[in-house]
Amino acid sequence: MNAVASLELTWSPPLRYVLRVADTCLVHAQRLSEWCGHAPVLEEDIALTNMALDLLGQARALLTHAATLHGGGLDEDQLAFLREPVQFLNLTLVEQPLRKPGAHAPGGDFADTVLRNFLLATWLKPLWAGLQSSSDPVLAGIAAKALKEARYHQQHNADWVVRLGDGTEESARRLHAAAERIWPYTAELFAHDEVDAHAAATGLGPARQGLHAGWLAEVQAVFAEALLPLPAATPFLSTGTQGLHSEHLGLLLAEMQVLQRQFPGGRW
Repeated sequence: MNAVASLELTWSPPLRYVLRVADTCLVHAQRLSEWCGHAPVLEEDIALTNMALDLLGQARALLTHAATLHGGGLDEDQLAFLREPVQFLNLTLVEQPLRKPGAHAPGGDFADTVLRNFLLATWLKPLWAGLQSSSDPVLAGIAAKALKEARYHQQHNADWVVRLGDGTEESARRLHAAAERIWPYTAELFAHDEVDAHAAATGLGPARQGLHAGWLAEVQAVFAEALLPLPAATPFLSTGTQGLHSEHLGLLLAEMQVLQRQFPGGRW
């Protein structure tokens, strides 16, 4: 494999803020694409693939804007395919495997996928809503379209959560196990740091901690309908949005970036 130099980035709070959302959408889309051709029914195969494409479109728009915020010299492809894992700022939850059994990490079950989709869409929905009034007009425009997609993602996956939780004994067992695997990673959705504080102070976008109350209320309502108990809180706090990731991200990026790294600057 040809060696490709890592990107040198000049970090700023606005750039970090945008990359956190962009990278979360990008990595989540990559994971969802693993279901293409493998979903339990054809309709869901198409739905999951379309959701992955929605998220990819959101990531592309955000990465293009992030390149502008960086000050030029970069484009969306370079940001997606030439950064190292430590330069990605996605939520740790989205890099966890899907369709791969594991006792200690989310993944390996369709229940993990729909529950993860529901929890993330329920988080993205108020985030996009808040970004519609961003002091950055480009972000506001991206959010207006993305909000509609997040609403659909939330409703579609909420229906599946209820269907599995209030279905058979086996489907309920699998959903409960998925919730126990996923829940510890949700604390990072509402972590607060200087990037969030800067975004809130400048009107760039909402701080993550401000999304928690509304998110929890919507999650509790769906969990109650699904007869799914809310998992207990844990002291664990993942750190993907700080650039500190699980071992899974490096493997995911190796697959996602291989073509660009083997043929730098290649074009179809």
